[in-house]
Amino acid sequence: MTTRRTFITTGAIGAAAAAVASPVAAQAPIKWRMQTYAGTALGAEVVKPAVDAFNLIAQGQMEIELYYADQLVPTAELARALQNGTIDAVQSDDDSMASPTEVTVFGGYFPLALRYSLDVPALFNHYGLDEIWKEEYAKIGIKHISAGSWDPCHFSMKDPITKLSDLAGKRVFTFPTAGRFLAQFGVVPVTLPWEDIEIALQTGELDGVAWSGITEVYTASWAKLAPNFLTNNISGAWIGHFFANMDRWNEVPPHLQELMRVCFEQSHYYRQHWYWAGEARLRVEGADTKLTSISDEEWTTVEEAAQKFWDEIAAESETKAKVVGIFRKYNETMVKAGRPYRNV
Repeated sequence: MTTRRTFITTGAIGAAAAAVASPVAAQAPIKWRMQTYAGTALGAEVVKPAVDAFNLIAQGQMEIELYYADQLVPTAELARALQNGTIDAVQSDDDSMASPTEVTVFGGYFPLALRYSLDVPALFNHYGLDEIWKEEYAKIGIKHISAGSWDPCHFSMKDPITKLSDLAGKRVFTFPTAGRFLAQFGVVPVTLPWEDIEIALQTGELDGVAWSGITEVYTASWAKLAPNFLTNNISGAWIGHFFANMDRWNEVPPHLQELMRVCFEQSHYYRQHWYWAGEARLRVEGADTKLTSISDEEWTTVEEAAQKFWDEIAAESETKAKVVGIFRKYNETMVKAGRPYRNV
């Protein structure tokens, strides 16, 4: 027999259960596959915590399954895989994943365009690069979620480098754009899967890497194999991103889209202080590496060559000219502002 008391009691319990088991939670979770450009050791630092945080806070409404470099597709095919829906999301720079866009050449390391890690978020959030990237990727069916500042780009070599001529004939793992620029100094750019780099250094297939700062040299176990770290850098920061397949992104509820943005921004922020602290500490305390330098006078040759390279890129299209113009204006502003923005 159902009395008023039992009806109220059971009704209250049922209402509470219904509140917990909301319509969203009751549905099967949204499942995504994300691949990063990074190998397992690096990925554990620079992307796994963000994905884990997202999955935890999403509370079963959505789950991102993380794959490391080349596990699903080769890194150079990430953009194509993202376009056709083979994977749902990517963490990479534009250059490494061979994006078919007008801005790809600037992703990763655009020679000597950036001095400090804060340059990247400043350019994207205050100088218009975010809008340009979102527009360019939307044209090819990819959602540009966010950009961040990753590590600087230095040479870490088997042999010491103390003058530009020491680079001649050296087989170096680097980014496509960096390789295109560095070839004029005799560097032989080499492209390999991430997990093969350590073996290639061991066997002599590579003479070094120009791919990261000293923090990643240690994290990736390259320090003992390529112990001569050149303090002159090709770029003070690396422009990296999170991307998603546009159709898949549009299927995600707004609150989960925002959660994704927040978690990925946290990943960018972590990298800023992880590298900033690590680059200085390992230069001073790193037991497996030795610091070498090319004189400021000789390095001016590289700086001048970079400006000519910028002109070549700007001449290729209107969009590229616009981005180069932004880089130039930004750097001119930093120089005029003086210390601590630029030490000139």
